[in-house]
Amino acid sequence: MTALLNKPDEADPDHVRAPRHGRRPVLWTLPPLLVVLVIAVYPLARVLGESTVTESGRGTAAWSETLSSSVFHDALLRTVSIAVFSTVGCLILGTFLAVVLAFVPFPGSALVGRLIDTILTMPSFLITLAFTFLYGSAGAVNALITEITGRTTPLLTFLTTPLGVISAEITFFTPFVVRPLLAGFAQLPRDQLDVAASLGASPWRALRQVVLPEAWPALASGGSLVLLLTLNEFGIVLFTGAKGVTTLPALIYIQGIVTFDLPGAAVLATVQVGLSLTAYLFYRLVFRRFTGRAGKES
Repeated sequence: MTALLNKPDEADPDHVRAPRHGRRPVLWTLPPLLVVLVIAVYPLARVLGESTVTESGRGTAAWSETLSSSVFHDALLRTVSIAVFSTVGCLILGTFLAVVLAFVPFPGSALVGRLIDTILTMPSFLITLAFTFLYGSAGAVNALITEITGRTTPLLTFLTTPLGVISAEITFFTPFVVRPLLAGFAQLPRDQLDVAASLGASPWRALRQVVLPEAWPALASGGSLVLLLTLNEFGIVLFTGAKGVTTLPALIYIQGIVTFDLPGAAVLATVQVGLSLTAYLFYRLVFRRFTGRAGKES
């Protein structure tokens, strides 16, 4: 009877049960942790381990030989330069297209937006094939120029150069800048534009002082994404500039598949991962800076 009297009433609203600390939260974290370990950590560990394989066991011979070669230096410089120029081109063209689509109404603007979206669904090699059909040595543009001028050699020969790769990457990756900018422009209060117009601000000044400051986070997000994608792009390089352009992804393919130099390919892959992680950290810093500034200003 005493135990029953001392037992707390479960129907009493003032009675609060103590939380149970079991193993269920820990168990719920195990599946995603295992997935990350299997699909990300384990392959990286295998690549890093393969880069230390030598004829006599383990060592840094592959690292010293690969990192000191002029082929690696040229590929690294070409990879970074192509990625940077492609990103700048995408930012310029993407900003122009987004501003026109968002603030300059014209017939067919919705159709243009849909066409830009369709590029996101296509594999990159389709763009390079289109470039080959248009600007290749036997492409439509060179054939037209030959027919008009009577030339015996093609006039346009940029397709197998870094310029051809950059042009193809700008064409393919510009929608990755346009979409975030359009989303950012959609959240811009129209009252700010009306106030700027009532104060006599020109369209260029309103764009520079009102629109673009609000779109910096979206611009940084799209540009960083393009930088990451162009650093790791392989299909466009393979189809467009394979004859004269060797980037790190292409060099990894050559050493890993063609010459079967797995330790050297693993070293290059590790460097490639380092570049990607550096670009991602840069993106996070830039995005945090602009979003933090926007939060303070609001």
